[in-house]
Amino acid sequence: MIITLVKLAGLAVTIACWLWALNLGLSETWNAVLLIWCAPLLSFPISVIGRRALDAQPSKRRAEWTDIFVHYTLGVALGAGLFPAFRLLLSRPTLTIPVARQAVWALVMVTGAGTVLTVANLAMRGLGAPFAVKLSSRLATDYLYAWTRNPMILCTFAWFLSLALWHASPGAVLWLGVSVFPGWIFFLKRYEERELEIRFGSSYASYQARTPFLWPTFRTPFQPGRFSSEWYRRVSRLDLRLPNRGRS
Repeated sequence: MIITLVKLAGLAVTIACWLWALNLGLSETWNAVLLIWCAPLLSFPISVIGRRALDAQPSKRRAEWTDIFVHYTLGVALGAGLFPAFRLLLSRPTLTIPVARQAVWALVMVTGAGTVLTVANLAMRGLGAPFAVKLSSRLATDYLYAWTRNPMILCTFAWFLSLALWHASPGAVLWLGVSVFPGWIFFLKRYEERELEIRFGSSYASYQARTPFLWPTFRTPFQPGRFSSEWYRRVSRLDLRLPNRGRS
């Protein structure tokens, strides 16, 4: 009960900070520099602090409490940079070259849909939600999570880059590459992988060994790791029951 109330309080504070950042005037240079360029870089110290807390007491209970601190402080830091940055980005004109305009808009739609699908995949297979709102109660390893361990981050990266291209903003591409993406990658490698090891043990170690970190590898359906191990075992048992047509 206490941990649920703390999560709700953290969510409320995070949303309040996002609204503040979204409505903050960016006419002053220091506002733009501190929020848009510097706030996302807080991912680095937050991840280091969270990792040290996990290593000091590697238990599921400690991981759950540490997640609340790390996820919500990280959410505040990222939101403080992302919301005003995208407010400025969306105010820019879009591409005018017809062919490029159609191609990039299709890319925006595909990557945006992919991002939504990864959230649905986590909700259905991992029984969880992004950040500490609802930690996954089981390890999601199939569908999109069979191709990469971080499909949500990959699709989000691609969607953000597509929007930057759609609004023809080299500055936004530079900002994503310098201030946003490196911190997210560091968080995944430094903190989240350790947290998943603590919560899921050997199951995550096995999943980690057979599935790439970010860039997907598309395997054939009958190879281990393409879908869940349960699915593969069922297919294997089915294959054993099929007649061998090569023999008379």
